[in-house]
Amino acid sequence: MTATTPQPGLTGDFHTDSTALTRFLGDLAGRSAGEPAHGPLRTAARLARRRFMERHADRLYEELTDGRRAFHRLDDLAGAAADAVPGLVPTKAELEVERCRAQREKLGLEIDHGIFFQALLDSELSGRHLLDAMRRPTERALAALSGFRATGRADFGVVTVERRGDVGEVTVANTAFLNAEDDLLVAALEAAVDLVLLDDSVRVGVMRGGPMTHPRYAGRRVFGAGINLTRLYEGRISLIDFFLTRELGYIHKILRGLSVPDDGRDWWPEPVEKPWVAAVDSFAIGGGAQILLVFDRVICAEGAYLTLPALREGIIPGVANLRLPRTGGNRLSRQMIFADRRIEADSAEGRLLCDEVVPEERMETAVAEAAATLAAPAVLGNRRVLHAHEEPEDELRRYMAAYAIEQSRRLHSPDLVENLERTWISRNR
Repeated sequence: MTATTPQPGLTGDFHTDSTALTRFLGDLAGRSAGEPAHGPLRTAARLARRRFMERHADRLYEELTDGRRAFHRLDDLAGAAADAVPGLVPTKAELEVERCRAQREKLGLEIDHGIFFQALLDSELSGRHLLDAMRRPTERALAALSGFRATGRADFGVVTVERRGDVGEVTVANTAFLNAEDDLLVAALEAAVDLVLLDDSVRVGVMRGGPMTHPRYAGRRVFGAGINLTRLYEGRISLIDFFLTRELGYIHKILRGLSVPDDGRDWWPEPVEKPWVAAVDSFAIGGGAQILLVFDRVICAEGAYLTLPALREGIIPGVANLRLPRTGGNRLSRQMIFADRRIEADSAEGRLLCDEVVPEERMETAVAEAAATLAAPAVLGNRRVLHAHEEPEDELRRYMAAYAIEQSRRLHSPDLVENLERTWISRNR
């Protein structure tokens, strides 16, 4: 494979190596046009990208962020990298073409994003800055903030936010898909979480699924059905906007809050952080179960259950592989991740993952009581110390570096495509 495709020589000089890489990738691009995602020429190109990023990740990041003075989100950073070093990552135009392909027809261009972000996140210097950039408020939330402060309500389509007293309630209502997550829902959830964190009158956040319209669950609340497999089958779930932004965006913000620039005006800047309650009705499948691991209190309705079917689907269940062993222990983690074990909320194992199980009619009261408890002033200080030692940010950064490359490979693996095909055929018979 690579024996017939000599790699470009790297000198260690950033500009010289960038030119050599671009020339090498340009030559391969013309020869690999009809090659499948895992063809030898595409593989040789990925090896060249990996070697370049291993040597120049920090230098490239410094150039893309004006010496780390600019804070770019993942999609903007990748777009800037495509311009700075042509061929290193796909251009936005190439991604638009790729996004129109079903998952089975893709060329695996997002693997190049996996290589790119793996190297950046693996660097303590660049990775820390990138995590900080991703914890800044989104433009969508900032645009909605004044209206939310005035009315106490914001509507992002599949997600709404409502202020009730000192509680900010985020309601997920992707009713067509039982609250399964896709790129659009992830973006809406991050804007909603931002509003809860930005509104000074809110002291506690709550997340709950809204009533469904699906015939099987009509009128019933559902917390979350995991990843939207229909969108994944169609090729409309992206590595950046879904898998990476989800973890480094709204989920990380629930855990640690918004980043606060240290401008020297305060001897110890206070992070914009709040405690959170999850209210689980019916079930929390896949991603729905994953995010429970960052909430401060989890209230489940009787009959609710949790599962992590990611292995069966062919993907990695977010950051559950890092967080679940701390919560449920190694054995339960392996049973859930490797064997899709269903955990009833009202069981011994379920009690490791949720704090309280109540009759459905008591959910509102139980959630309100939990929010009142978490509104105590000392909660935030305890929360920060707990998170700093339970999951240091550098531990998450290193995990996400490995996750970026492994999830990008999983997305374009033959077994994942076969799993999607089987699921799609069985659903549409």
